[in-house]
Amino acid sequence: MSQVHHTIDYIELGVSDLAAAKAFYGQAFGWEFNDYGSDYSGIRSAAGDGEVGGLNPGGPTGPGGALVLLFSDDLDATVAAVEAAGGTVTEGPYDFPGGRRFLFADPSGNVLGVWASAGEH
Repeated sequence: MSQVHHTIDYIELGVSDLAAAKAFYGQAFGWEFNDYGSDYSGIRSAAGDGEVGGLNPGGPTGPGGALVLLFSDDLDATVAAVEAAGGTVTEGPYDFPGGRRFLFADPSGNVLGVWASAGEH
């Protein structure tokens, strides 16, 4: 994997319970992890080459950090997956100029967003 100047390279989420966070993100989005002992898990790249972020049980949790946005091919199915995994939809889904999106809180209180292009579910 090569890094590109001025692009997002890695996102780290503070979590209150590492096992619960891995279960949530694995179930809701199919994410896989690289474990580094019991104190940290890297979020594997979907491309299979490296990591895009990490789950840090020592980091700050809850709203107030940067808003991380995920893309979805089917927003309604993603809403259902987030709720089934134990997340809470905090806003939306709602329309915006580029399509539709919603915000959710994970079990540690981190607030993230998911968006879909106009015309997607």
